[in-house]
Amino acid sequence: MGMKSKIALGAVVGIVVIGAVSANSGDADGGSTGKDSSASAQQRAGGSKADGASDTKPAEDKGVEKASQAEQFKAFVQKNGTAKEKEAVSHVTKVQGADEQNNILDAADVYTDFTGGMLGEGMGPAKLIASAFADWKQSDNGLVTVYDADGELLGNGNF
Repeated sequence: MGMKSKIALGAVVGIVVIGAVSANSGDADGGSTGKDSSASAQQRAGGSKADGASDTKPAEDKGVEKASQAEQFKAFVQKNGTAKEKEAVSHVTKVQGADEQNNILDAADVYTDFTGGMLGEGMGPAKLIASAFADWKQSDNGLVTVYDADGELLGNGNF
């Protein structure tokens, strides 16, 4: 009987161990499910917050977008520029690339309502615009290009 007792005891211990492992893995699964549910709930809550933040951020960006890069540039020149720069910059219709700088190969484009390309009225003012742009934005290796109303090159400069 001693042998049967040992086998029975071993079987009981084995069942208890298997039961404990199953219970723990069940708890872990249940805990994982609970944690996943909690994580999902937190993600949803965080997502809601992130969505709310996203909703808030575009609203803030919309405020910034209302002041386009061209408007920001014009405002800077109106405050800090010379009379000739102010006159030249009043012809700016659009600015692209002023916000996307990495100090490696920065390139910005400034569009104006001047006509006639390099032989037209805008070549001299284009240099003033490029100079004012360099006062507005600084880069280790930037190039600003000024275009006329037809998209023809008027001039460029480093900033």
